[in-house]
Amino acid sequence: MYRVPVTAIPQGARRAVVILTAMNLLNYVDRYVPSAVKELLKTDLGLTDEETSYPLTAFVIVYMLASPIFGSLADRYPRRVVIAAGVALWSLATALAAFATGFWSLLVARAFVGVGEAAYATLSPALLSDYYPPERRNKVLTLFYVAIPVGSALGFALGGWLGELYGWRAAFMAVGFPGVLAALLVLRVPDPGRGTFDADRHEAPVGWPIALRRLFATPEYVYAVGGYVLVTFAAGALADWFPTYLHRVHEMPLDKAGTVVGGATVIGGIGGTVLGGWLGDWLRGRTRNPYLAVSAVTLALAAGFAVLALRATGTWTIAALIALAQVFLWAYNAPVNAIIVNAVPSTLRVRAAAFSILAIHLFGDAISPPIVGLISTATGNLGLALALVPVTMALGALVWFAGWRRIPA
Repeated sequence: MYRVPVTAIPQGARRAVVILTAMNLLNYVDRYVPSAVKELLKTDLGLTDEETSYPLTAFVIVYMLASPIFGSLADRYPRRVVIAAGVALWSLATALAAFATGFWSLLVARAFVGVGEAAYATLSPALLSDYYPPERRNKVLTLFYVAIPVGSALGFALGGWLGELYGWRAAFMAVGFPGVLAALLVLRVPDPGRGTFDADRHEAPVGWPIALRRLFATPEYVYAVGGYVLVTFAAGALADWFPTYLHRVHEMPLDKAGTVVGGATVIGGIGGTVLGGWLGDWLRGRTRNPYLAVSAVTLALAAGFAVLALRATGTWTIAALIALAQVFLWAYNAPVNAIIVNAVPSTLRVRAAAFSILAIHLFGDAISPPIVGLISTATGNLGLALALVPVTMALGALVWFAGWRRIPA
């Protein structure tokens, strides 16, 4: 619908994919180190279960609120400069969290991480989309989003390992400071211009009121983001609490729990993201709305394996089941994000990404970790609280299934 017949890929496209994907990996390393050292933070700073989740919630709240702001700034300033500033800010904030002396100082440091990551996460998918035509974006975004599970796994594994050996403060500094130097690489990413492969590339970006009306009038976008909210709720609770669940319920050491979750995340995340990207393209022409079809079916499978993982005993059994759950959980990643950038014209692409970030975090992982913590505190049963994970996965699968069957081909 928005395609213009341009065949030449802009210069620097591969370099941009490599650099922005590397930054995405670092993004998720920094994001999940606190979850790996949650028990150390709790003991050292005298926090409750709920308080150990609020720094992640503060990060997510600031992240989602700042995303629309950066969606507007992208219309005024060079995108690579805004992205580089964001990478530097989140890295500094991660390192400064090592100097926290209590709940509030930790909360403020993690909140500033959200400001920096909002600049990066809002602009990067749209920038990458401008290098490639619509039919190639799913493959490019598959590579870009593979960095999420790899970075998450490294965050769990490095956080648990460094936390056990050197303490949680060393873990924050070790993953934070290198990002400041890495931000300089982003300045080497050339900007191909907005809408290189889109018929509306010469049109001016629209403001938020008009953008929101158009987004809500695009059924494919609405269904994609609706399911995305539910899967983000589930993934946020799982990521923040499953290492603690293994430590507390199955009495695993923190480093081992981090390794199990990190290993399952990287294996399942890479496998699932690649699987979902491949299936989405393979099903093109074989079913209506193939990206929603893949996302619906695989998320339903993820919900089933998550139930089994919560009921299992034995380290290897749990590791295998959570890895399978992660494979099917991550399969939505590239297809749904491809829908978000392809379902709208280039003048809406940054705002579509910004609003999706706002929605998935406002109703997703901004609230799921503290909800699990509150239920755990009230019932004394963390396993019962984590039952929310497969339930919301199943609901997300139903939303995507509805979109798959109701939206015309």
